[in-house]
Amino acid sequence: ADTAIGARPDDRLAKELEVRGTVDVLRHGMVDLGQTIKLAFFRPASGLSPELIERYGKNRLTVTWQLPYEAGSTKTLDLCLFVNGVPVATAELKNHLTGQTVAQAVEQYRTDRDPKNTLLKRAVVHFAVDTEQAAMTTRLAGKATRFLPFNRGHDLGAGNPPNPDGHRTAYLWERVWQRDAWLDLLNRFVHVEPTPKGSKKQAPLTIFPRFHQWDAVLAMTNAARSNGAGDDYLVEHSAGSGKSNTIAWLAHRLSSLHNDADEKVFDKVVVITDRRVLDKQLQDTVHQFEHVHGVVQRIDEDSTQLAEALTGQQARIIITTLQKFPYVTEKIDSLPDRTYAVIVDEAHSSQTGESATKLKEVLGSGARRRGAGQADRSGGGCACRCRGGPGQAAQPVVLCVHRHTE
Repeated sequence: ADTAIGARPDDRLAKELEVRGTVDVLRHGMVDLGQTIKLAFFRPASGLSPELIERYGKNRLTVTWQLPYEAGSTKTLDLCLFVNGVPVATAELKNHLTGQTVAQAVEQYRTDRDPKNTLLKRAVVHFAVDTEQAAMTTRLAGKATRFLPFNRGHDLGAGNPPNPDGHRTAYLWERVWQRDAWLDLLNRFVHVEPTPKGSKKQAPLTIFPRFHQWDAVLAMTNAARSNGAGDDYLVEHSAGSGKSNTIAWLAHRLSSLHNDADEKVFDKVVVITDRRVLDKQLQDTVHQFEHVHGVVQRIDEDSTQLAEALTGQQARIIITTLQKFPYVTEKIDSLPDRTYAVIVDEAHSSQTGESATKLKEVLGSGARRRGAGQADRSGGGCACRCRGGPGQAAQPVVLCVHRHTE
């Protein structure tokens, strides 16, 4: 803030971090004596605001090696990552040449890192890394700490592919911790699931994307930014690997996606699903990114409500069922000239048969940009035949998200 603030703002910051958590404070700042203090500036969706771009460039991202973090102790953290002085991540690094692996790093967090330590509680994520593999957790809980793999995958299996230019885990510091990517992760991926109502023991859970989720969402949004509307893509998720979160992150990013000319790529994002839990998850996730009412609209009445949402201005993400969507064909001529991104949650048996066939007909009735036999840029076959038949172009963009079974 450019104006004077109250005495000891660091005390106020410490309190805000304790009560609201690091993610919320970084995104929305804090208020002290009526003055709003921003802790970070994130990249705007477009380049139409030079002032915001300038502020974004002034963020200070720093890394401290061997950081003493516990008063009265000689213990240190191998790495600690900061955004404008606020700790956001820690890492323990191991090397196969010294006989230590990611397993020892995980054990170190479980047995030698106090979960009640202030810095460790404030950090959004903790990484256990060696030269071959990486893992991460967002909650330290002593021996009960659960780490998840943060690997790229190799030959359709676990681990990481060989890296001719260095360590297999180099992607972590070269891609994930890269300045722009890291700020984007903190701003548009990380979210906090609040404590369930009535629960006194369960703490809020911070969700940090697995590498495959982060990589897939960025790959699709980058392709849509470059290619524009008219292509379709397929995401395959194994059971329990975060399909719902991938859909939520993808829907939010597509709803504000701009191309290199600062033109909006999609006017609306339509999510086809039968799951109410996804509806709530989408609303909760998007609300953390931007406190704007009505950005996400659930279609719980009829196809008229769906048509109104498609033609209206407020809702940017529309959630509807497969059964309602085909009836929009009766109102299709009244829709304005817009581009729509359609995300299809194909994980349920109800998304087959006649209704699914009608959905393909609706999606194929959009702008017929591609001729018969034109290759998909996404590559590979789609089991649900979401790409349509010969001579049938896809709706502006179709993103089918499936549960993959071995």
